[in-house]
Amino acid sequence: MCQSIFRNKPDTIVTFSLINRSKSVRLAELIDEGELREQLDHVRSLSLTRGESTWLRGNTFYGKRQMFRPDFMEWFEGLRLPAYHLEKRDGQYELTFEGRWPEVMLWEIPALAVLMEMRGRAVLEKQGKFELQVLYARAMTKLWEKITRLKAIDGLKIADFGTRRRHSFLWQDWAVQAMQEGLEDKFTGTSNCLIAMRREVEAIGTNAHELPMVYAALANSDAELAQTPYRVLADWQEEHDGNLRIILPDTFGTEGFLKNAPDWLASWTGIRIDSGDPAIGAEIAIRWWQDRGEDPRKKLVIFSDGLDVETIETLHRQFVGRVKVSFGWGTMLTNDFRGLTAGDALAPFSLVCKAISANGRPTVKLSDNPNKAMGPAAEIARYKRVFGVGEQTAQVVTV
Repeated sequence: MCQSIFRNKPDTIVTFSLINRSKSVRLAELIDEGELREQLDHVRSLSLTRGESTWLRGNTFYGKRQMFRPDFMEWFEGLRLPAYHLEKRDGQYELTFEGRWPEVMLWEIPALAVLMEMRGRAVLEKQGKFELQVLYARAMTKLWEKITRLKAIDGLKIADFGTRRRHSFLWQDWAVQAMQEGLEDKFTGTSNCLIAMRREVEAIGTNAHELPMVYAALANSDAELAQTPYRVLADWQEEHDGNLRIILPDTFGTEGFLKNAPDWLASWTGIRIDSGDPAIGAEIAIRWWQDRGEDPRKKLVIFSDGLDVETIETLHRQFVGRVKVSFGWGTMLTNDFRGLTAGDALAPFSLVCKAISANGRPTVKLSDNPNKAMGPAAEIARYKRVFGVGEQTAQVVTV
């Protein structure tokens, strides 16, 4: 994504902001501001090591060698993340990043990972040695039981998508190793490049909502706005020479996106479903492929929203044989400590970092779940009109 933006929109000025959807988790009352600043300042000091750069330059990703161009890598190797702005307000941290899009976009993952890990440390700081040992033993058992259930699913394909809201780096690393041993070839990789490099597994992922959100904010008319989701994917296709062809259709509503999509998109590899009712989303995708003369059995559907074992079992059973089914398992893989502490103080919660403006214009995300919508009310209404989004069913956002 960063390479595509580096090539197509390098001078776009974007602002990202931390958004805590779970207001009951009062981060500014849990996490010391000085310690948080120390961690964020440390992130700004980091750069690629020689070994990391060599791995990115020379590794094969998605069957393609040297995915990253020399000019991009030279820029990336010299990059230090730009400044941040941090304030406390009403028990929450207001954390924002502003600058050129290819630079500030790279704050999202480390900022979220730092805050999630610091929250966990704050909750656990008064626990003794044996309390902590028992806690982690119970959490390990809980995760291993999930993996054992998943192992029984014939034809399962599942990846770790849990970096942003993990309990900690070490816990995610343990979870990936557990998936490697417990699931063997059913485990397809991790979205964490450092862990992928160290554990010798595939680095795997898809593009994200920020691409159409920022492109849309730059549109100068409603007609131009309506075409931005497809312009994004045209740029993406050109960037990757036909690789990485997974559509993320829900940014401004899946049904409208597919209804108005150009025919060339139907030939892409598959679709990622990241909001709304996942079964309904998959059915919509199947009908769309059928209507466009494509065989859904040759297409890939990646489920990635709020997954846990029960959901994975149900969706796999419902769609196996009808499409190629895959899962990007996130928070409930890398941060499921529910029921393991007093008051459930380690339960996962919904913390995101999103692009909120581009060149001074507000961004909007509609999603297939109105509880995930973001942006100024007037702009949300305008986007719903332009993209033909009608009544939506609200669903609880856990993570």
